[in-house]
This record gives sequence, C-alpha cells and structure tokens, in this order.
Amino acid sequence: MIHTKNVTKTYQMGQVELKVIKDLNISIDHGEFVAIVGPSGSGKSTVLNLLGCLDKPSTGSITVEDIDVTRLNRTQLAKFRGEKVGFIFQSFNLIPVLSVYENIEYPLIMIQDLPEDERRTRIMALLKDVDMLDQKDKFPDQLSGGQRQRVAIARALVTKPKIVFADEPTANLDSETSKQIISLMRNIQKEFNTTFIFATHDEKIVTEVDRIITIVDGIITEDKRTAS
Repeated sequence: MIHTKNVTKTYQMGQVELKVIKDLNISIDHGEFVAIVGPSGSGKSTVLNLLGCLDKPSTGSITVEDIDVTRLNRTQLAKFRGEKVGFIFQSFNLIPVLSVYENIEYPLIMIQDLPEDERRTRIMALLKDVDMLDQKDKFPDQLSGGQRQRVAIARALVTKPKIVFADEPTANLDSETSKQIISLMRNIQKEFNTTFIFATHDEKIVTEVDRIITIVDGIITEDKRTAS
C-alpha cells in the first residue's frame, strides 16, 4: 500500500542544511497496525508527514496505492488526502468556531459531500464510540485536552479512510480513555482493513501494534513484527 524508495528530507536552517530523514526505504501493507518509535527529534513526525502526503521528500519517491504521490501537485495531493487519508494531530487542529458535532462533520461536507442523514449516522456513532455524545454542541475552547483529542480522533475516522496517520494520538488522554481509543482503532482496522500508522512514545500503543519501526537520527535502526 505504501512504498518509499531512497527518501530523504532536508531542511535549510540559514546557511546550514539539516538532513532529518536519510535514505528511507519502507513498505507498509493494507491493514497493518504500525508504530513508528524513536527518541524526540529522531524524525518520527517527519516520516509521518511524508507518508501522509503533508510534506514532500527532498529526494526519492513515495508510492501510495500505486500512485507516485511525489509527482502530484498541491491540488492533486489535497484531493488524494481527502479521499484516502485520515490524520490525528497531537495539536488537535480543531476549528474553534465549530461545535464538536460540526468539527467531525466538516470533512464529510467539504471532502465527501455525503447526504445529511448519512453524515448524522456516522457522526453520532463515533461520538458514542469516543464517549462525547453529551459534549456534541460544545466548542473546542469549552473542552479539556483529552476531550479535544477524542474529537480529533472521531473527525479522522468519520470519512472511513483507507489509511490513518496518528501523531501521538493518546498523548492527552488518561490511561482508561487511551485503552478505549486504541481498542476502537483496532476494531476499525479489523472491520475495514484500515491501515494505521502511529508516531508515538506511548507503550500502550506500542504493545498493541503488529509492527514496530524504530528511527534514530533519521535512519531506520529496527523494523520488527510483534506477537500482538
């Protein structure tokens, strides 16, 4: 489903070139439940952004579902992400002037243009799954960090994407809620063969995934299957 070939990512910091990702070669299949781990500054989030088409590599190619996404322009990439990909950001990225319900509904209107009845069915089901039904009319600034994260997770899942990229999705959640959210994502993975790729430090996620990819200083140092 996802294949990279000799991918690098370099940032220009004044007169200094900082190579964050070095010669990344990786393949991820349909329906995998994968954690990308490593110390802070290792390049985890950069890899996630590259695989999720939020950023382009400096060199090399990235193929997603047989499409070389490195050749797509900005408009084509936006359309591709809207149709195929869901994102869970550590910083939530909720729209402050929209309610919880409207934040989750937003991609269904802007990207998939679903009928209202179908939108409501999907949204209410996910609100129940993330235990936010009683908060659906509140606005982001009326919610705790954990509640905002649950809304962000519901928004990422509501389009039924083929791939979900999650950057520290449980960072703002208590242990019990984290377990519920991980279980929800695992159930979606099994039911719809959705691919989940996490960048995380959270052992609760790491112990549940099928594969752990370790990155240190922009280089994959280990790629192993687990017994999950």
